[in-house]
Amino acid sequence: MTTFALVHGAWHGAWCWERLVPEIEGHGHAAIAVDLPCDDVEAGCAAYAEVVLAQIAQADDDLVLVGHSLGGLTIPLVAAARPARKLVFLCGLLPRPGVAFVDQVAQEPGIFVPGTGGTERDDQDRSVWTDEDAAADVLYGGCPRQLASWASARLRPQARKPRIEPCPLAEWPAVESVSIFTSEDGIVDPEWSRTAARDRLGANTVELPGGHSPFLGRPAELAEVLLSVSL
Repeated sequence: MTTFALVHGAWHGAWCWERLVPEIEGHGHAAIAVDLPCDDVEAGCAAYAEVVLAQIAQADDDLVLVGHSLGGLTIPLVAAARPARKLVFLCGLLPRPGVAFVDQVAQEPGIFVPGTGGTERDDQDRSVWTDEDAAADVLYGGCPRQLASWASARLRPQARKPRIEPCPLAEWPAVESVSIFTSEDGIVDPEWSRTAARDRLGANTVELPGGHSPFLGRPAELAEVLLSVSL
């Protein structure tokens, strides 16, 4: 039995995997949805990794780490700290060891889809979604509107530290990687996902239809893909 550790992206929480977890478990495998302290201004990627490590401490080495979006900055740190069989970047960002992600974005301007909006900074300089319709369109494109609204209402503030601290990796972990991206992602540019996975990781890629959050819009299909690339 494989354990899938599901690491969410910016603004989200363990709740976002609610539709995917039973699909994975229905195939006879385990899924652990991790809840990161994304609203804590003192917590960066190293602290996020510590949270993941604590929540998967009882998992054996048959472990697949799935990082959605900003969660892609965390899962390599987990793989560097304990055995894992595979890293799966789901519409995921790929950190560069020793480089702050904000600097990486300046060096790789094609990472994000241009023109997305709907967020503001709160009094702690955290990013918050203030436009529910924009969140539904950008984060949950292709999802039924009722489901997108349900998810948008649960979004949390996202602190800046994971983006501005240097990536704590000394070197990339020696773990096989896979990139799953979507053709209509409203956040992470699909072409960047395709080329970065190939050129930087030598990773296999799988393209799904739909938007940035296939765990909500296509949970059964995503579970099938996760199993096919991980087993």
